[in-house]
Amino acid sequence: MRTERSTAAPASGASDMAHIVLTFEDNRLAGSLFGQFDEHLALLEQKLKVDARARGNKVEIRGDSASCEQARRALDYLYERLQAGTEIGIKDVEGAIRMAIAADDQLYLPTLEKKGRMSLAQISTRRRTIHARTPTQDAYMRALERSELVFGVGPAGTGKTYLAVAHAAMLLERGQVERIILSRPAVEAGERLGFLPGDMKEKVDPYLRPLYDALYDMIPAEKVERALAAGAIEIAPLAFMRGRTLANAAVILDEAQNTTTMQMKMFLTRLGENARMVVTGDPSQVDLPPGQKSGLAEAMRILETVPQAVTVRFAAKDVVRHPLVQAIVEAYEEDATRARAPGIPAAR
Repeated sequence: MRTERSTAAPASGASDMAHIVLTFEDNRLAGSLFGQFDEHLALLEQKLKVDARARGNKVEIRGDSASCEQARRALDYLYERLQAGTEIGIKDVEGAIRMAIAADDQLYLPTLEKKGRMSLAQISTRRRTIHARTPTQDAYMRALERSELVFGVGPAGTGKTYLAVAHAAMLLERGQVERIILSRPAVEAGERLGFLPGDMKEKVDPYLRPLYDALYDMIPAEKVERALAAGAIEIAPLAFMRGRTLANAAVILDEAQNTTTMQMKMFLTRLGENARMVVTGDPSQVDLPPGQKSGLAEAMRILETVPQAVTVRFAAKDVVRHPLVQAIVEAYEEDATRARAPGIPAAR
C-alpha cells in the first residue's frame, strides 16, 4: 500500500485538516476492501467523520488529521488481512475502526508496531481465525495466551465465552492440552426445567447449549461428536467437578455469576498441572436466590492481589452483536447508575 499525504493549515481554533491518498496494488483486493457499493468506506465515513472516495484501486480520505490517520490505519490492517487470504465483512470493518481509534491511546491494547501498524491479537483454529474487534477483546485474548487463570466479566454480546472456547479449541488442536472441559452452574433463570423428561444429559443440555454452539463454530461437528465420545471434550454441570483434579486441560466455567462462594472455591481449586482455567460471567445477571452472594464477585475480590489471576472487564462499548444489543446494555447500565445515585429515581 502506498500513501500520499497533504495537510492544510488550520483555521483559528480548528484542528489540522488532512488529505490522504491510499493506493492498493491488487485491484481485486481493493474492491473487497472498499466493499460492495463502497459500503465499507461509507461506514468509515460514518464512524470517523471523514470523506472517503474510491477511484479504481485508490481511495482519497479527507478530514481532520487524527481521523484520517485512524482511517488509514484501519484500511491498512484490513488490506493485510485480505492479502493473508482472510475474507472481511462489515463487522470486521467495525472492529478495525474501533481498534484504530483505541490505538491512539498507548495505554490500550492493541500494540502499535513501527509506522503506525496495528498488531491485533487473534485466535486461529483449523476452521477459522478470530481477530479482536475491541480493545478489551484484544486484552482478553492476550490474557488467555499468557495466564493460567483468567476472569472475563461483563455484559452479554462481548465475546467472553466465545473467545474462551475458541482459545481452548486452539490449544487442543496444537496439542498444548489433552482435553477441553466446559461447565456451567445449573441454575434456572426463572424457568423450571427440572421436570423435563430424559436422562441426566438431556436435562442439563439446555443449560449448556451456548457452549456447544461455540464449539461447533470452531471445530467441525463430526470432530466435536468424536471428541465428546472419546472424552477429549467434556461438557458438564458444575456439580460434576467436585473431587476432581483437572490437569492437562483447558477448563472454562461459564455463567459464573450464578455460583455460590463455596462452589467457586471448589471449582478454582480443581486447577491441576498444565491446565488453563477461564471463568466468565455477567455480574449484573445473577439468578441466585435473594440475599445469596455471587461466587464470581467474591472470587474477583479475594484474588485481586494474586498476580497469576487476571481479570478483564468488558463494558457496553465492547458488545459486538447487533447494534441494538449495545444500546440495550447501555440503557440498562444507565438505569442501574441512576438507581445507585442518591436522590435520582431510576427510569420507569
